[in-house]
Amino acid sequence: MEINFKNKDFSKISIKFLEKISSIIGAVFLLIIFYGCFEIYMPLNPWSQETAIFTVQKGWSDEDVAIKLKEAGIIKSSYFFKLYSVLSFKHSKLQAGDYELSPKMSIHKITNTITRGLTKKNKIVILEGWTMKDIGKYLESKNVCSQDYFASLTKKNYYERFSFLEDKPENVNLEGYLFPDTYELDKDATCEDVLEDMLGNFEAKLREELKEEIKKQKKSIFDIVTMASIIEKEAYGLADKKVVSGIFWKRIAIDMPLQSCATVNYITGKSDPGVSTADTKIDSPYNTYKYPGLPKGPISSPGLDSILAAIYPTKTNYLYFLADGKMIFSETLEQHNEAKAKYLK
Repeated sequence: MEINFKNKDFSKISIKFLEKISSIIGAVFLLIIFYGCFEIYMPLNPWSQETAIFTVQKGWSDEDVAIKLKEAGIIKSSYFFKLYSVLSFKHSKLQAGDYELSPKMSIHKITNTITRGLTKKNKIVILEGWTMKDIGKYLESKNVCSQDYFASLTKKNYYERFSFLEDKPENVNLEGYLFPDTYELDKDATCEDVLEDMLGNFEAKLREELKEEIKKQKKSIFDIVTMASIIEKEAYGLADKKVVSGIFWKRIAIDMPLQSCATVNYITGKSDPGVSTADTKIDSPYNTYKYPGLPKGPISSPGLDSILAAIYPTKTNYLYFLADGKMIFSETLEQHNEAKAKYLK
């Protein structure tokens, strides 16, 4: 009986010992997991404001990338970068390219950035009201392509890919259709890529309901873009743009010249708020002082507000307007002349 008691005591001790060992092993295991997560998900410096362009060369292995990241001071441990890339099955998906990385990025985020090919983008900003010439100069300054090459591309037909260009006359280039916006381009983006991105953006902005409304008004997309391009240069703010749009469409309806200074400036390349009498007599299909109706084509890249204003004009009794920091609208020529005498001293 005494031996049995000892055996029972021994069994109890053995179970407690195993439980203690299991607890220790479990604690160590959790500690390892915690440490691993800390290394993988905690950046080298969460408060860093520094960024660096890190180039992954074609043919580099995960070990090559890990070593170079550590040498660049972007990650804490090359070992944990390799470990995470293998455990997440991403070690064979690392893509070559230039990446904008920072010590405030974790190994997890850096790995995802490189495996998804989120390379550093070349940001370009096309402003509302720019002409194609302005855009060409800008792209040349950003080393995307030469101004002359860009101009040659705008003379090609793209209507097979972009249906909104179907009613554009063949003798008119893409002025007005290059949507102003911020674009992020790949490092090796071509001039063709940029142009198609702008056309694609225009297509996305010109929603189906807008196309239906244009058709309902028995106007063409080309007419709307041309009108919008003039409004873009003549007024600021959606409300004023819609009133100016109403004035211009009314003038067309009564066969009155638009008399837009912006269209004359497009011919001369000037930016005069009040064009000279001599310039208003220039013989050009873009001269809306000399010829009634819309000019030959758009004169700038209109933003969405100007396009909406061209489609949805505000109907008023106004027939004249004056811009002097704010818009001054008049119903009669007499009132307009009084406004000019008052505000354009």
